Amino acid sequence: MTTTKDILNHHLQSFDKGDLQGVLSDYAPGAILFTPDGPLKGADAIKPFFQALIAEFAKPGATFNMKQQFVEGEYAYILWTAGTADNVYELATDTFVMRDGKIVAQSFTGKITPKR
Repeated sequence: MTTTKDILNHHLQSFDKGDLQGVLSDYAPGAILFTPDGPLKGADAIKPFFQALIAEFAKPGATFNMKQQFVEGEYAYILWTAGTADNVYELATDTFVMRDGKIVAQSFTGKITPKR
């Protein structure tokens, strides 16, 4: 049986490797991702969000620092900071709900300051 921790680890590893298909494979059909710009529902809507993030973090000099990670039952929470060529992620969080081996809901927010 796939645990919440297993799914979270796969999700983070896939993102770290720049594996868009691996990231998207973690989501259930009809999954919803809540962002500061509004909700994204389903893999087709979620895909551009991760394409942009993966492209940004693939640029030279990107850093990522996991500050906290909690898993409780079907829920997971991460708190992190990061820096890319484009932005400083002063503080960011993701909260996940996972059922039947897939992410069914996620929220993301952060204090993101452009470097321009």
